[in-house]
Amino acid sequence: MTDSLTRELEQSRARLRAMAYRMLGSVSEADDALQEVWLRTRRTPEDAVRNPGGWLTTALAHTCLDLLRSRGARHEVPVGVRLPDPIVTADGQTTPETQALLADSIGLALQVVLDRLDPAERVAFVLHDSFAVPFGEIAAILDRSPEATRQLASRARRRVRAAPAPEANPDEQRRVVDAFFAAARRGDIPALVRVLAPDVVLRGDLGTGKLWETSGSDDAAAQAVRFAHPRAVLRPVLVNGAAGALVTVDGQAASLMAFTVAGGRIVEIDVLADHPRISAALPGE
Repeated sequence: MTDSLTRELEQSRARLRAMAYRMLGSVSEADDALQEVWLRTRRTPEDAVRNPGGWLTTALAHTCLDLLRSRGARHEVPVGVRLPDPIVTADGQTTPETQALLADSIGLALQVVLDRLDPAERVAFVLHDSFAVPFGEIAAILDRSPEATRQLASRARRRVRAAPAPEANPDEQRRVVDAFFAAARRGDIPALVRVLAPDVVLRGDLGTGKLWETSGSDDAAAQAVRFAHPRAVLRPVLVNGAAGALVTVDGQAASLMAFTVAGGRIVEIDVLADHPRISAALPGE
């Protein structure tokens, strides 16, 4: 193992972890990928690496690509089965490590879009558009020509751009989310419909191996009223940098809700009710 490779790994750890999370949508798998890269550095002769930064990026991308492909081959986490791992922080409280994970404000809804990309498309898009890796280097990782790699990223980019662009003002996000919960508590369907976009998408991950999804403001409003618990306590949090809420009932975490707000209305709601994953996501839990 080279000293320069070790130093580069330690200095770039936060960036590499963020890169792996973006490619995998899983914090635990991102940590596993980083551990695998560290093990590879232990087996790498000192004279085998001329560009430590490039070597680490390539090793990590290969590891993530293998994980994505094996995931699909074994149908371990097929598309539509679970939400990506959320990154949860308290309002105004983020660590440097969390800030790296949340670079470019990749919300949970956008992570869902990334999860639906082909593995090669996802790797090409994340490496180039999020981390400015040149297409020539990505082509070598994917064993494609630079032009084919460029096309992969372009296809992924079109799908990402089709996703709703979230409201950049956190205060406006919170105002809309608070109005949503106030209306849900009152059972006020008309008020809920006013705060929801007509084509709002509501997704739920109950940890049962099936992700349910519905769309339309009427259906989403009805669901919100149906699941509004009279003893629920809301704790405002940020989920992947956007306004969200941890819902507890009798002191126990019941669900984690992430919202995408655009144009003064909620356009997507993601609900995670998988208790082990909620506990893993909460800071300090």
